[in-house]
Amino acid sequence: MTNAAIFASGEGTNAENIIKYFTNDPRIKIKLVFTNRAEAGVIARAEKHKKNVQIISKDSLENKTSQIIEFLKAEKINLIILAGFLLKIPEALIKAFPDKIINVHPALLPKFGGKGMYGMHVHKAVIANKENESGITVHFVNEEYDEGKIILQEKCSVANNDTAESLAKKIHELEYVYFPKAIEKLL
Repeated sequence: MTNAAIFASGEGTNAENIIKYFTNDPRIKIKLVFTNRAEAGVIARAEKHKKNVQIISKDSLENKTSQIIEFLKAEKINLIILAGFLLKIPEALIKAFPDKIINVHPALLPKFGGKGMYGMHVHKAVIANKENESGITVHFVNEEYDEGKIILQEKCSVANNDTAESLAKKIHELEYVYFPKAIEKLL
């Protein structure tokens, strides 16, 4: 069985979607949720589903990585799912979980990836660049932002009258459908 931890920084809609999707799946158990923000919406969503929540500061993530790794290994975590986690994953954590950390990016990588390219920043860039399609990329996490091996990509069209907000809604719909399917591919 795969024991998974979800790392999230925000409202947690993707995290909750994944928790619900895999609730009765014998191949995977979502054991815990990590967040770097004590006020993140993901906390209430995780607690509603009786998930253990750990709050880790940026400082702890960067300077106490070995303790975090020990904790994850003690919990027998063998898959880490980044669902809107906005901090860079330290190299030591990546090396401790090679090809076991995945992320969803709200664009078709390699376009619109890299440092600072998350959330509405991505959608605004796609609109400003007059792209006719966008989408999501689920990929393994490596030492560079958004450069890990691609697991899955799904596309949507960008209409002439789309705004960053309307595009964000299209992207979220893709995430809700295809992020769990990408995780299933790994099970």
